[in-house]
Amino acid sequence: MQNKRFLAAVGMGLIAALAVTASPAQADPAGDPTYRVLAGVGSDTTEGVMNGLSDLVLDGTTKQIASYDAFGSQTIKTKATGCEITRPSGSGAGVTALVNSLDANNGCVDFARSSSNNSASYPGKNLTYIPFGVDAVTYAVRGDSNISRKLTKAQLTSIYNCSNTTLYKPLLPQFGSGTRSFFLKSLGFTDASTFTQTANHTCIGEVDATNAPLQENNGTLLTDPKQIVPYSIAQYLSQTTAVVADVHGKSVLGQLDGIAPTVLNTGSTMTRDVYNVVPTARIGAEPYASVFVGPTSKICSNTTTIKKFGFAPHTSCGDTSLRTP
Repeated sequence: MQNKRFLAAVGMGLIAALAVTASPAQADPAGDPTYRVLAGVGSDTTEGVMNGLSDLVLDGTTKQIASYDAFGSQTIKTKATGCEITRPSGSGAGVTALVNSLDANNGCVDFARSSSNNSASYPGKNLTYIPFGVDAVTYAVRGDSNISRKLTKAQLTSIYNCSNTTLYKPLLPQFGSGTRSFFLKSLGFTDASTFTQTANHTCIGEVDATNAPLQENNGTLLTDPKQIVPYSIAQYLSQTTAVVADVHGKSVLGQLDGIAPTVLNTGSTMTRDVYNVVPTARIGAEPYASVFVGPTSKICSNTTTIKKFGFAPHTSCGDTSLRTP
């Protein structure tokens, strides 16, 4: 569900909420306790809002959520005993880390952040995708680019089919990124680790100037006026209002199908739900039930914080009906 009528009502409210921000949220969990009952990893797009919520979701006065960023040190330690794991970068890697933890029964990862519905990729794993916010994706270019700031979805599809490599250098974030997967699906493509090696897609770049996988929603990595890349509107709004670290650099967002990217508009071509992914067997148990489940859960009750980070609160926040096949 795309929550379009709701987005129309909150569009301007998002800007107002973003205007009353404090300093950017921390990268990895800070303050006491060092290790928390719910450790989460995954999506770059939703790490900021989950970091913000981690300061507010409490059991009495004790913070319950530890949300680890998608990028940073190579490894993270999520629990006091053991649980030093490779940092999962992106939605797919986050859900995979959750599945691996469940398979090992080690309690190292308790939930995953996901900016796309990739439940079909984990058949038989008994996961529930719980929506809490709504985002939209458009494209970004450098401010000094000659690329039109008004493209249609059809034109964007043509660009990512390498139709004119003289004018455009299309980019994609790392494989496993929820934004990448959602963006490609919206353009009619099927994502794969080999996508950029297939016919009509070899012009697409996936690495930055240091040859590292391209981080999503990071405008500082745009180094050429011919480059074009998908970008989360919620991330862009929260970056440019200093709610999170401002890495938009020289990037500007384009109007996709004539829809201004200044708010999460009802007519946005690429509107998407964002999720926290939890083990289905635990949704009725604490602390999962009170933190994630239902419209009065601790996450869903913090609508001001969800708006502050550029998202619209989901009209079915806390719903547990979306599960892996």
